Amino acid sequence: MELVTIYSRKECHLCEEALSVLQNLKAELKFEINEIFIDGDEDLEKLYGEQVPVTLIDGEHHDYWRVDPVRFKSSLERHRQHQ
Repeated sequence: MELVTIYSRKECHLCEEALSVLQNLKAELKFEINEIFIDGDEDLEKLYGEQVPVTLIDGEHHDYWRVDPVRFKSSLERHRQHQ
């Protein structure tokens, strides 16, 4: 089962929306979600800064700012084909 990581910040409306989209897709597409807050982590803040939310599929960059369900499904399917 794939692991979808979402790097986010506390009180970030885009992060909350992205997480909600992922949670809605989770049952249908069967993947795990790991939310990591970058607040207070210098390395992560430097790496992701204002791009949050940033989503990764099994450690591979997928997208930032918003999660488009159609694009996410397509990326997840491509990822699964290359496994």
